[in-house]
Amino acid sequence: MLPQTLRIIDANCNRISEGLRFLEEIARFLLNDTILSQQLKATRHSLVKSLGKFGTALLSERNSEGDVGVKVESVRQQQDLPSLITANARRVEEALRVIEELAKLPEISPVLHSKDFEQARFSIYTLERVLLSKVLRQDKIARLTGLYAIIDTQTLELKDEVDAASKVIHGGAKIIQLRDKHHSKGELLAIAQKLKELCHKSDTLFIINDHLDIALAADADGLHIGRADLPLTVVRKELPVDKIIGCSTATLAQAQKAEVEGADYVAVGSIFSSPTKTDATIIGIEGLRRVRQAISIPIVAIGGINRDNIAQVIAAGANSAAVISAILTQQNTEQATRQLVAEID
Repeated sequence: MLPQTLRIIDANCNRISEGLRFLEEIARFLLNDTILSQQLKATRHSLVKSLGKFGTALLSERNSEGDVGVKVESVRQQQDLPSLITANARRVEEALRVIEELAKLPEISPVLHSKDFEQARFSIYTLERVLLSKVLRQDKIARLTGLYAIIDTQTLELKDEVDAASKVIHGGAKIIQLRDKHHSKGELLAIAQKLKELCHKSDTLFIINDHLDIALAADADGLHIGRADLPLTVVRKELPVDKIIGCSTATLAQAQKAEVEGADYVAVGSIFSSPTKTDATIIGIEGLRRVRQAISIPIVAIGGINRDNIAQVIAAGANSAAVISAILTQQNTEQATRQLVAEID
């Protein structure tokens, strides 16, 4: 085997290891994403192990001082984090392609299998997209705290949705979700667009419940889906990468499944009996604690939450508390919202 060939493999082995390590650290320390960091780590270990079949031969042929490539200086502009993720992923992908092609040579094919590196390259394409999309959604995910106000049109009856949302925002709610079960799509879109404008001006997250098409048309910050809606994996493909997805869950297993499939947050409940969902399964404060111990993504507690118990759900590990009746059926919506926010604080 030519020494020059070993030098090429060695250089690209280093690129793969270094690039994957960078991506892994972003997933682990910045995103606190256990699943993604483990996937990147497993990929890195597998590739390093495969390339380690050459033993000390690669190291023996390394000649950094004599490498003409290191003498070519490039001017790099200041980059943001998404650009760095893309650059390191491309570095890994290009290095994998080099080794994939070299592995077709007769003197290397007995040691390395070209198809293995082709599969790894396509795997990195997917992991790059997942990692980049999570970083782009990081700001929205970080804002999933405090009071999560659900503007439920059925509970509001004939009251104006924008007026109600304006009151809860003034009261201190951090997230607004539009939930509707009876308007036509045209009517609902008009409401959603008005709420989107209101939330944008007040720096409030705006989430659409159930309707993927309305979330897209209104340019909402995200979509919340129930267990009977489109599968989470399908929704993730359809939504732009910077939009968040929440998922309703009633059990620990459902919450864990949602995290694995890519949910940005889960709504867990019912925590208490709820006037809006009388047939809901009650998981209680202890059930909420068990979910908190098992998953790393934000939790929005939901179901029967009011001024008397909202502090309990936050103390049990919920990042946010979702309410409907506790604000929308009160005589003074803004004051009721402000009282709930004070209990959270």
